[in-house]
Amino acid sequence: MNLQMNMDLMEKLTILSDAAKYDVACTSSGVDRKGTGKGMGNSIAPGICHTFSADGRCVSLLKILFTNECIFNCAYCLNNCNSDVKRAAFTPEEVCTLTMEFYRRNYIEGLFLSSGIMVSPNYTMDLIYQTVYQLRTVHHFNGYIHVKAIPGADPVLVEKTGFLADRMSINLELPTSDGLKQLAPYKSRKTILKPMRQIQNGIAENKHELMVYRKAPTFVPAGQSTQMIIGATPENDFQIMSVAEGLYKKFSLKRVFYSAFVNVNNNSNLPATTGGPPLLREHRLYQADWLLRYYKFEVSELLSEEHPDFNIFLDPKCDWALRHLEYFPVEINRASYQTLLRVPGIGYKSAERIVKARRMNKLTFDDLKKIGVVLKRALYFITCSGKMMYNTKLEENYICQNLMRDKTQIPKDIRESGYQQLSFFDQNMRADFHLTDTQIIPPGQQITVI
Repeated sequence: MNLQMNMDLMEKLTILSDAAKYDVACTSSGVDRKGTGKGMGNSIAPGICHTFSADGRCVSLLKILFTNECIFNCAYCLNNCNSDVKRAAFTPEEVCTLTMEFYRRNYIEGLFLSSGIMVSPNYTMDLIYQTVYQLRTVHHFNGYIHVKAIPGADPVLVEKTGFLADRMSINLELPTSDGLKQLAPYKSRKTILKPMRQIQNGIAENKHELMVYRKAPTFVPAGQSTQMIIGATPENDFQIMSVAEGLYKKFSLKRVFYSAFVNVNNNSNLPATTGGPPLLREHRLYQADWLLRYYKFEVSELLSEEHPDFNIFLDPKCDWALRHLEYFPVEINRASYQTLLRVPGIGYKSAERIVKARRMNKLTFDDLKKIGVVLKRALYFITCSGKMMYNTKLEENYICQNLMRDKTQIPKDIRESGYQQLSFFDQNMRADFHLTDTQIIPPGQQITVI
């Protein structure tokens, strides 16, 4: 390891904020907690993540690794023990100082803290616990905190941390145990799933306890999430989504995140990414994941062993509809809510509005447009009072050709821009994000931003 001694706090922040960019599992808090008047900050469910970069990273959380030192040799990880990268590690006090000062400057609304494995899982998990404990009890920080649980750590440490954090996550790393054995031989699926099950059981038990004792401490109130790397191993989309579906059903996860593989180590055992990371594939997986969580689809409806991968040119919902034209067209003024959810161009909020609005009057296509239905997709699959919007054919090739003319089928940032991870220290951010030479202001002194 390229260990750096006598490193100042800004150097550590530069290294460890950049090292955290490959962990995509940060999202809105999903939890409301008002300020008490005795501490600093609050947590607002829909508002903790105000801004996302083009690659999906939230930039309103202080997103850092506690350390990029690691005892493991995962082939896909830039920070594995054999990588020749500059290493750094915070102390709990340093993370607390950074979090509080960034919060006072209104740069952040919370903390996302992950880590490499330093010395041992227990040693690392204890440092994370000490950090969160100090933030909550010494600095009285009441904002959002998302931390990683370390697989292999003592369950007691995981539990103690869970009573202080809002959300916890454990990275599944790779979709299958075979892939894990190949690229991360020192990790096992059993070790990863054990704390995931512990957190699930802890959340369920805590909910029951809160029903009896309303002032009982909350355990991971925003739930848990996980992340899978996509493209480092040969699993198809059907296998990946089946794993995600199983995690939602068996572990009650809030989110599964998908991270397009980047061969940062240029390892010969890993696939080449000459065309860049598989961002469009990642995007399709996220769209399908949304269908599982909000639209009541099952993986077996979207994919199969005969049809194992998503259509790159069409979103999964349009692709499903084209393969099941026998269900269409749908009459807007009579179809059930669940049926409306399956129509391309109709979201779950639009479906709710349709059901409410048609109680008063029969809806027209103009009404649907005002409600928020994306008619350029929906018009091939719906009727209003028995009539279609235009004289269109209910024929697969015809509809497919028209849908593919819709440029929004492929996001603009993927079509027009290259892959670039956002960093606190990117050149184009320095004008808006610059600390003074004093870097960290001691308590009692005036905070100055230049």
